Amino acid sequence: MDTQALKAFMAVAHHQSFSTAADNLYLTQSAVSKRVKQLEEQLGSTLFDRHNRTISLTEAGQALLPRAREILDLVADTELQIENMSNTVGGHLSLATSHHIGLHRLPPVLQEYVRAFPAVDLNLEFMGSERAYHAIRLRQVELALTTLDEADKLADDIEATPLWEDRMICVCAPHHRLASLQHITFDDLADESAILPEPDTITYRVVAEAFAQRNLMLKAPMPTNFLETIKMMVSVGMGWSLLPESMVDRTLYQLRWPGHPPSRQLGLIQLRHRTLSNAAHAMINLLNR
Repeated sequence: MDTQALKAFMAVAHHQSFSTAADNLYLTQSAVSKRVKQLEEQLGSTLFDRHNRTISLTEAGQALLPRAREILDLVADTELQIENMSNTVGGHLSLATSHHIGLHRLPPVLQEYVRAFPAVDLNLEFMGSERAYHAIRLRQVELALTTLDEADKLADDIEATPLWEDRMICVCAPHHRLASLQHITFDDLADESAILPEPDTITYRVVAEAFAQRNLMLKAPMPTNFLETIKMMVSVGMGWSLLPESMVDRTLYQLRWPGHPPSRQLGLIQLRHRTLSNAAHAMINLLNR
């Protein structure tokens, strides 16, 4: 099978549009249509039902979709395996990271990496933990540095390597009502606004689960994944939050978390059965030092 035709088919199936697929593949719409038609002729089956303004996969298209992904992944891994035989560190490396890791943990590693391997075209993308896992599974990025999920231990497809432990501290502004209380309870926290990362993050889930276990409502009206923004909003009295211990300073008042002291593991995730580039292996070696 022509891999270019399979890529066109996958793009159309993903976007449910020939024109959007063409834009993402940097091709004309007619070129994408031609490739899909050639694939249909080769298989002797129609892959898409064309409606007035929409398209959908036929039964044959639905059967082909997972196989097409497997074929393209196998081709990409084979090409990379052969390329790696040169033992040179170059080419492209796509790396996802959370904002906190990217700003507070990664800079010295990146500085050493770009100095040691100038031939690598490094693409750094900032994203939350849930999106990072999704991007790894879809092969949109090769490596990701993020908050690790306990579910990693049960996942067959994700390999996770713990790198840093982040102790989380409950904080508010020194002049906030909570700072005047001698003993903080979850009921006290429930009465006040929480400034937290977005719901697709592990930090948010830790707080939400603690509240749900006690049948309490969590008030988190302004979620943001920028921890520096959360710190600013807390410091001016807009609510309380959980922040990494390394970010806590005199602008914040430390509260005793009423439950088990929360912490999170930060680390590296990768697709378990994916062939990694020499550039990725070089990054892993630096992170594990």
